[in-house]
Amino acid sequence: MWHPFDNGATLGRPGSEGGVTVRDEEYEAGARATLERDCGSAPWTVTCGVYGWFFHTRFLGSEAEAEFPAMLAGLAAILDGIPRAGDPEADGKMGAVSEAIERFVARFP
Repeated sequence: MWHPFDNGATLGRPGSEGGVTVRDEEYEAGARATLERDCGSAPWTVTCGVYGWFFHTRFLGSEAEAEFPAMLAGLAAILDGIPRAGDPEADGKMGAVSEAIERFVARFP
């Protein structure tokens, strides 16, 4: 389940890309996505990732380009596919996780 990061304390504050944080969501199991506007490098950015796996930043011209809800769903799907500690089939599942990350980055360049 997604919820506001730090109980919404980051909203309206400067983000990692120098813009104003518009949305900052965290998935309870270990992912985060932040939408910023008026950034130094682009009008809009999305910074996201799955803790311990990958980090990705998008530079965009409009808020609509962010596809923020779709990105949240994609991050959750990646996280849900990561094998849990002690899973006897973990090694075999790692390739699928890597492929899911590659598809996510290709879909949201």
